[in-house]
Amino acid sequence: MKKYLSLFIAAILLVGCLAGCGLDNSQTAADNGKIQIVTTIFPVYDWVMSVLGENPAGAEVTMLLDNGVDLHSYQPTADDILKISTCDLFLYIGGESDEWVDSALQEAENKDMIVINLLDVLGSSAKEEEVVEGMQEEAPEAEPEEAEYDEHVWLSLKNAYILIQKISGAIQTIDQDNADVYEKNTLAYLEKLDALDAEYQAAVDAASFHTLLFGDRFPFRYLADDYRLDYYAAFVGCSAETEASFETITFLARKVDELSLPAVMTIEGTDHRIAETIVQNTQSKNQQILTLNSMQSTTAKDVQNGTTYLSVMESNLSVLKDALQ
Repeated sequence: MKKYLSLFIAAILLVGCLAGCGLDNSQTAADNGKIQIVTTIFPVYDWVMSVLGENPAGAEVTMLLDNGVDLHSYQPTADDILKISTCDLFLYIGGESDEWVDSALQEAENKDMIVINLLDVLGSSAKEEEVVEGMQEEAPEAEPEEAEYDEHVWLSLKNAYILIQKISGAIQTIDQDNADVYEKNTLAYLEKLDALDAEYQAAVDAASFHTLLFGDRFPFRYLADDYRLDYYAAFVGCSAETEASFETITFLARKVDELSLPAVMTIEGTDHRIAETIVQNTQSKNQQILTLNSMQSTTAKDVQNGTTYLSVMESNLSVLKDALQ
């Protein structure tokens, strides 16, 4: 697979070079004198913007996944690859969904580029995907692969605290003239993260229930582990499955009854059929269906309308309170 990705990306770059042969280098977007920062997903983009604040250097920040495409199904365009190859700072998750990145970076034109792999930053705190009791397992691969890590690192406020400091350090290295500004912005943001983290902990401490049950994929393992919540789900967070088996539905419905859970959870999206089927197979059939936002389909339009990482996590806290009561 990586061989084909390398050939694909090399072809993209060749096309880009041929298309640009008639231009002077000073005319390229990456050589306009401004700092170029490229991120893959929305949460990281928002962290960068929070560190930049009023953006004294006029840095140009690109969010590649800006049209609602899920991280797990994203494929870079020629324009995306060219932006990465010439940027000053590139930030990505580093899981299985980002297999294409290694090939893109091999062709990078800016040899001084700072690259941040978020899973690498977390090190031993990164968690492998976990199949819990009742969860539908995917068909085994023909050949055993390396451990697959849960990519949804941004859904932990504690992870965010660590990652933002790393991001801030990189931006301060690139733009040392404004380092004090970025440091001040970072400290202010970390205070907000601390306060929200405390609110999450207080909500869990006061809750009657300490188990989440998802009739959906489960990208919230980092969050659940942060606050010692138990969980059950139809699929792991990175699963491509959309149809749950009879056994999975039956197990989850019985677990709702056994624990007297007031809600069945889903992630953002309009297809809640699995959650609805679970509810219909419980004894009381009156559980709420509640949605937590994993920020995997946040668009540029959402950003323009004021969506931020903190606003989503605050909304998720409200939903969590209803789920745990």
